[in-house]
Amino acid sequence: MDAAELDVVRGRLEDFAGEMFVSFARREQRLNGGLYLRGLMLDGRRKSMQPMAERLGVDHQRLQQFITSSTWDYAAVRRRLAARAVEVVTPEAWALDDTGHEKDGDASPGVARQYTGTAGKVTNCQIAVSVHAVTSRCSAALNWRLFLPETWDDDLATGVEAERIAIRRHRCAIPGEEGHRPKWRLALEMIDELLAWGLRPPVLLADAAYGDNTVLRCELAERGLSYVMSARDTISAHPATAVPVAVPYAGRGIRAAPRYPGAPASLRELALAAGRGGLRQVTWRQGTKKTRGNPTASMRSRFLALRIRPANRDIPRADDGSLPETWLLAQWPPREPEPTEYWISNLPATTPIKTLVRLAKLRWRIEHDYRELKTGLGLTHFEGRSFTGWHRHVTLTSAAHLFLTELRLTSPKAPGAA
Repeated sequence: MDAAELDVVRGRLEDFAGEMFVSFARREQRLNGGLYLRGLMLDGRRKSMQPMAERLGVDHQRLQQFITSSTWDYAAVRRRLAARAVEVVTPEAWALDDTGHEKDGDASPGVARQYTGTAGKVTNCQIAVSVHAVTSRCSAALNWRLFLPETWDDDLATGVEAERIAIRRHRCAIPGEEGHRPKWRLALEMIDELLAWGLRPPVLLADAAYGDNTVLRCELAERGLSYVMSARDTISAHPATAVPVAVPYAGRGIRAAPRYPGAPASLRELALAAGRGGLRQVTWRQGTKKTRGNPTASMRSRFLALRIRPANRDIPRADDGSLPETWLLAQWPPREPEPTEYWISNLPATTPIKTLVRLAKLRWRIEHDYRELKTGLGLTHFEGRSFTGWHRHVTLTSAAHLFLTELRLTSPKAPGAA
């Protein structure tokens, strides 16, 4: 948005900022919060502090002090932001994902040479893990965590290396309780935090980096949460019809628990064994690329839905030795010799295949969020070295994104709503 367009919606933005920043102790903090939001939304390639300050006509130290040393709690802002986002979006699901921010040097918190799907390779970057409320028409970020690789955890090193890491952590003011935790664990912590805030997901979506994790799926099930998650075809499972059998008692010691007589198969093997006979063609949404053969731009393919029992020693068994049932959803396009994508879901056995497919394919919205947050609002432009500063910046970027999403939904012709 240019300055004139921003002036048109300034009153509405001030009301929005007033609600988001009600937890701030001082009026100056609330003013600076609104100023930072305007800086993020103003046109300009870079959304780091100095370029934003120049466009706003203020001293960049004002913004820097607000982000790095002012006393305000980003979690309190994020809580209000998440509640409003859920109200605005009315989500069909929450999506878990992570995104990489390529960086130079190694002084910014969490920066390391690591793989990120954003670049598709190992590169020098920060990685953010996030949870988003999604529907087919809009979405909004609800929560964030900065992933700290092992090279940022002095508890995992010794000697000189531990001292070097401790110095880096001190420079970035990383709290002592913040150490290396896998991305799926960060995602679970965010979900627990959102639950504590009184928000509950209709269903959780994630790619295979999360869906392949048995412990995560079990933790979600223990919380009574439903999920539809991508999975690799190598995950092992029994057919739903498989039944554990009692092991003959040898007369000494503890009786062995019932067990399945055969070895589990892979998801790929189960889908191939079911064959093409059970395939259903499903349309999950309308796209934008119309062709002569598809004038409505319908996005459709063929799918197979099977009831299975994922097999892993981390999965709790019932007293009779049985494993819990889930759905296996597989996409098997025409002319393909085998399925190309797989999902596991603990939704009820009565769930229609159209619902499974629609939810499985809904995760694309999160990529739309990342694109807008990065290219339009400067999510990755933060140049500070503070752990707290990073979390404050991504929280305010999410607030700016939600404000623009509200404009898009309620006033499609307003500046910045496109």
